[in-house]
Amino acid sequence: MTATAPTPGRAPRQRRARSVTEMLLSIVLALEAVLAFFVTLVVYGLKSLDPGLAFGGGALLILALFLTSSLLRYPWGIWLGWVLQAVLLATGFLVPLMFFIAACFVAIWIFCFVRGRQIDHQKAAFAAANPNPGDNA
Repeated sequence: MTATAPTPGRAPRQRRARSVTEMLLSIVLALEAVLAFFVTLVVYGLKSLDPGLAFGGGALLILALFLTSSLLRYPWGIWLGWVLQAVLLATGFLVPLMFFIAACFVAIWIFCFVRGRQIDHQKAAFAAANPNPGDNA
């Protein structure tokens, strides 16, 4: 395997800076997708739904959670995340224990949302007060 030299005159592509809120909420959604996988297996095992409906609905929920985690950069992506929190709570109608488990995940979502916004505001205030933090001269 050989390393290729960067093309002259072409700057390397920089990644978009993600907010702390976006990072925290995407982690929560990814964990909820794992939870949704196991809930799907429980719903199938308890025969709460027809197997096709259980696996189809579970797959759709998992896909929606993963896709939403990549859409959190937009304000409507965060709103979609809130909607998915309600959907996760609604799984309690299939497996009653999910009311408690989903409430715990919603509490984590709310904490990450509030704390992430606080950290983002603090970072913005610091950046405004210190425009060039690398200049020590």
